[in-house]
Amino acid sequence: MTIDRLEEGLAVCEQEDGSFIHIPLEQIRGEAREGDILVEEASGLFRVDEAATRARREKMSRRQRRMFE
Repeated sequence: MTIDRLEEGLAVCEQEDGSFIHIPLEQIRGEAREGDILVEEASGLFRVDEAATRARREKMSRRQRRMFE
């Protein structure tokens, strides 16, 4: 799932099916930012998937560059 936005101590996340859920920031390990990809751990907490987030940001950057070429 992808963090759509942060508001009032919550991460509003878009799931793969397009639905949204709200996750309290204290349930996310590390620093969460808009656009980060979250994965749920066995403990029920969430963590930022750094590799998936980086790949997503690179893909979005390439798309943007192509739009303006």
